[in-house]
Amino acid sequence: MLHPVSTPNYSDRIGFAQLTRRAFEGGDLHPLRERLLARIAEGTAEAGEGLDLSLIAQLLGEKEAGLVIQTEVLSFHQLFRTPCALPKPRLRVLALAADIDMGGNTPIEFLLEGSDIELLTLYVTKRTGLPETLPDHDVAIVVASDSEECREALALIERAAPNWPRPLLNRPELIGNLDRDKLYRLLADIPGLDIPVTAHATRTQLSDLVQGRMACADITGELRFPMIVRPRGTHAGVGLAKIDDAPALEAYLAERQEQDFFVARFVDYANPDGLYRKYRLTMVDGKPYACHMAIADRWDIWYLNAYMAFSEEKRAEEATFMVDFDNAFAARHRNALDEMSKRVGLDYFIVDCAENRDGELLVFEADNTAVVHNMDPPAVFPYKPPQMRKIFAAFTAMLSRHARAGEGSAA
Repeated sequence: MLHPVSTPNYSDRIGFAQLTRRAFEGGDLHPLRERLLARIAEGTAEAGEGLDLSLIAQLLGEKEAGLVIQTEVLSFHQLFRTPCALPKPRLRVLALAADIDMGGNTPIEFLLEGSDIELLTLYVTKRTGLPETLPDHDVAIVVASDSEECREALALIERAAPNWPRPLLNRPELIGNLDRDKLYRLLADIPGLDIPVTAHATRTQLSDLVQGRMACADITGELRFPMIVRPRGTHAGVGLAKIDDAPALEAYLAERQEQDFFVARFVDYANPDGLYRKYRLTMVDGKPYACHMAIADRWDIWYLNAYMAFSEEKRAEEATFMVDFDNAFAARHRNALDEMSKRVGLDYFIVDCAENRDGELLVFEADNTAVVHNMDPPAVFPYKPPQMRKIFAAFTAMLSRHARAGEGSAA
C-alpha cells in the first residue's frame, strides 16, 4: 500500500524549462557545465545538479553522455524539485517520469512556468521502482511516454495506480493508446476524422516488396505507393520519408540499418494554393487549444522548417488561426475532437493534424510529450504569448480541479 509522507526528500534543480530556454535563446551553457563538472569532481554536487548536467549535455548534442550521467544520478536519487514562482506554493504536483532522453517525458515545467504550483518529479526505474512512502502531493500526473524505454516505468506505476492516495492523471494504462500502430485502431471509425492505417513492417517484408515477392496490400489493405516510411521508435522526423515506388524503397533501405519500420499511405493534404498547413493542438481536460500552425511548400512540416519567423504573411495567417480557433477550426471539427478525446482518455495530450481535401480532420500523431512552450520572441510572434498563457491556465486549472476533487473524496 502506498502512503504519502509530509516531508519529501527532494533535490532542487534548475530544470528543463530554464535550461532549454537558455539554449533556445542562444545562451552559452558551457560555463555552467564546467562549474557543475568541477562540483562533481570535488564531491560537493547535489543530485539535482547532476540531473541538470545530464540535460546540459543533451542540449549540447551529447545525448549518450547525458543519458549515462542521468542513469548514474537516478541510481541513488529519485525525487527532484523545480520550485514555483512564489515562496509558498498553492499546490504540489508529483510528475512520474522515466529514465529516458530529454524528449521522452512530458515537459511539464513549461506548462507550470510562472505559476504558484510546485513541481516534484519522481523518476521510476526498474532498479529503484516506486518508494514505499510517496512524497506528499495534491495531484499526480504520469509524464512518461509510450516509448519502448518507458514500458517498465509505466508497468510499475500501473501496478500501483489502484491504491494511489491522490488523484492520478494521464493514467499509465492509457498512454499506450498513443502508439502509432494502436492509435489508428482506436480512432478508425470516427466520423469526420481521417487517420491512415499505420502498420509495422519488417526489413524483410519491405525487401520482399521491393523484389515483387509481396504486395503493399499484404502488409495492410489500404497501403499503396506513394507511402510514408519511418523506423519504428523514432520521433521528430528521424528517418521519415515519402516513398514513391519500389526503386525508391530499395534506395531508402540501403541507407537505413533498422530492422523494424512503420508504414502508412501518403495523404496529399496540400491546399489549393499548393501550400501544406499542419496544426498542433493541445488537448486539456477534453478541450482543444491551438498550439501552433506551420505553413510550408513541403508535406513533411515541422514548425522550424516552415520558417514562420521569416514570413509576415504566414504569421498573420497563424495569428488568425489562433484568434478564431474556437469559432472556426475547433467548431468545424468539434465532434471528431470530442470523440477522439474520449477514446484516448488522457487528461492532457497533443495532436499533430491537418485537414484533408474532403475537409476532414487528418490526424498524423498524438502524444503526451511534445514541447508546448512560450519561448518564441514576442516581438516576432506577438499573438503567441496570450495563446500559450491560455493553455497554461487551462492546465493549472485542470490540476486544481482534480486536487479539489481528491480532497472531497478523501474527506
